[in-house]
Parts: sequence; structure tokens; C-alpha cells
Amino acid sequence: MPAPILIAGGGIGGLTAAVALRRAGFEVEVFERAPEIREVGAGIAIQPNAVLALRWIGLDRAVTEVSCVEEALHLWTAGGDLLARLRPREIVPDVPFLSLHRATLQKVLLEALGPGGVHTGCECVGFEARPDGVTLVLRDGRRIEGAALVGADGVHSRIREQLLGDGEPVYAGYTAWRAVTPEGFAPRPAGSSETWGRGHRFGIVPIEHGRVYWYATSNAAPGGHDKPGALHDSLLRNFGSWHAPIRELIAATPESAILRTDIFHRHPSRRWGRGRVTLLGDAAHPLTPNLGQGACLAIEDGVVLADCLRAIPDLATALRRYETLRRRRTAGIVLRAWHLGWIGQWESPLACRLRDRIVAWTPGAFNRLQMRRLFRFTSFTNSLPAPED
Repeated sequence: MPAPILIAGGGIGGLTAAVALRRAGFEVEVFERAPEIREVGAGIAIQPNAVLALRWIGLDRAVTEVSCVEEALHLWTAGGDLLARLRPREIVPDVPFLSLHRATLQKVLLEALGPGGVHTGCECVGFEARPDGVTLVLRDGRRIEGAALVGADGVHSRIREQLLGDGEPVYAGYTAWRAVTPEGFAPRPAGSSETWGRGHRFGIVPIEHGRVYWYATSNAAPGGHDKPGALHDSLLRNFGSWHAPIRELIAATPESAILRTDIFHRHPSRRWGRGRVTLLGDAAHPLTPNLGQGACLAIEDGVVLADCLRAIPDLATALRRYETLRRRRTAGIVLRAWHLGWIGQWESPLACRLRDRIVAWTPGAFNRLQMRRLFRFTSFTNSLPAPED
């Protein structure tokens, strides 16, 4: 029996890669650090490029059935003035823009993978590479043999640390709070939106079961913590005077359901792998969340990885081909996301007024063109140039 492909990390990217690889005929084993797969995290946007990638492996319909379809995306000022509106169906008419809870997407992927595909409570701490395979080393001392290793273990990837040794990711200068309201929040927001202030932003995303995913960002030093019992008051000091329903969303969410996460990214790397080891998702190209493309790119990665391994018999050559295909696209999106976040977090009143006017005056056709490029997805393995050394 052939040795399996090993995947370090059971997040969205790792699970998508596992499903895609199994459907391409490979044996796969996923090793996840968490002791169990449970409902954690917040909302997620599955933009048309990721829906197209899921269609490649036959999962687009299953994900669409448990999601909300977004008809309009809005950008507002804190006072409620509209800066821009996009209608996804005008950009990609036949492919939906979806929103749902991250745990709901995770459940669809786990069901598609089938029983026994994920080993929980398994923290991956390193690997040993050989010309004919890889040994994955776990925290508890176990050593797992595989044909190849995919590091999908997130922004602080241990696989990347050993593979590239390029240090810690870079703090973007702001922190984020993310949460999902209880079911039945009213009034239901009319589409997704983001609101820009000075050094602060607030996003609203309706998701399934009458819930609303929301997030807030503020310029802050890294490593900050919120005092227990004071988080609502702290958020309301920054966002309480903003347009409805921002104050109501914060007030409706239990403090225990609000997650705080510092935002990190990396400058795009020219190398993701060596031999039979490669990287995927945030381990390969961590980006700020400003375009909502983190999970979408990880989904793309998983599908393209499986397509390359299916099409090219030699595993190392297939992995280099996957990296060649993915690096250029992901690098451009990483840089665009960083730039958008930098502009969105400006604090100067004069700079923010100028920013808002430029955004409001930008023709809708230009915005649609930019998003149309973002929403593309093609896995065209056979037409790629020869892989780089």
C-alpha cells in the first residue's frame, strides 16, 4: 500500500487539500493540534474564486446549501455615508458570493473527507526529509511515515520554521475582535459591509441561522489583552457612536463569544518547499484579512495541489509545479490586502477625508474590474511552464 500524503494542520486549507487529494486517488492523513474538531472561530466569506475551486472537487453545491448568498457589499463612513457598493452578481454572474460560519464549512469538509481522516491532539513539531519520503514528528514523540508532507499549520507554522527558517511573521500594526451574534439578531443587515473610521474599522457579515458575524479593528501595540468584564465598554468607546446597527451588534454579543487576534502577515516568499515537503494556506502566504481572501486562497491551494499531484507522477516535481502556479497569484493578493489595510487604518483626519473622497469618486467599473481579477480561479496544470529549481 502506498505511503500517505501527510498534512500538518486541520484548518480550512488542510481539510480542502485532504478532500481534493482523496478524490484524486491519494491516501491522506491529517494531523491537527486541537484536541477535538469543534465550533470555534467566526464567520467566513467564500468568494467566487473559492466557490470555483470547490466546484473543481464537487463541493460547491454542498457549501452553497448551508451558506447565505451575498447580493451586495457596502463600504461606509462611520457616520453612515455610502462610499462604495459592489454587487457580486454583476462581477461573476453565475458564481455566488457566500458567507457562513467557519465551523459550518469545516463540517462540510469533514463529511466529504469521511471518518478517520483527521487525527486530533497531534501537534506537529518537525519533520525529517528523505529522497523517497518524509517522517512527520509529533510533540508526543510519535513519528509518522509518509510519501510527502504539506505544512498547513497556520501563520506560526512549525513546518515553515524548519523548512525556510525565515523568522516570525510581521505584526501589521492593528488588532482585531471577531464574533458571531446569537441566532435571530434583528434587524437583519442588508448585505455585508465594512465601515471606515480613523484608526478603526468595523465589518458586518450576515450568516446562516439568523446570525451575524462582525469584526472590528483598531491600531494597537501587539500582545494586548482586554480586561474581563470591560470588553463591551472598551469596544463601545471606539464604535458606539457609529451608524446602526454597530452598537446593537456589540451589545447583543456575549463577551465570552468575542475573540481578539493580533493581525500578522509576511512579505511574499520565493520558496515554499524542498524535496517532498511544501506549504499551503497561511503557512505559505499569510495575509491580512482585508480582502477576505485568506481561507479562499487556502481552498485554491488545496485544489491546485491535488491537481498537480494527480497530473505529474514524480511527487517532488509536482510540488514544485504547484508552488510555481500559486506563488505569483498569492503574492499579488498578499500585497493588495496589506495596502488596503494600511489605508483603512489611517488616523489623520485630513488623510481620512481625502481617502474617503477618492474612494467615493472611484468609478464602479474600476472596482468591478479589480474584483473580477480577484475572483478568477483556474487550475491549468498542463499549460504551466517548466517548474523552477
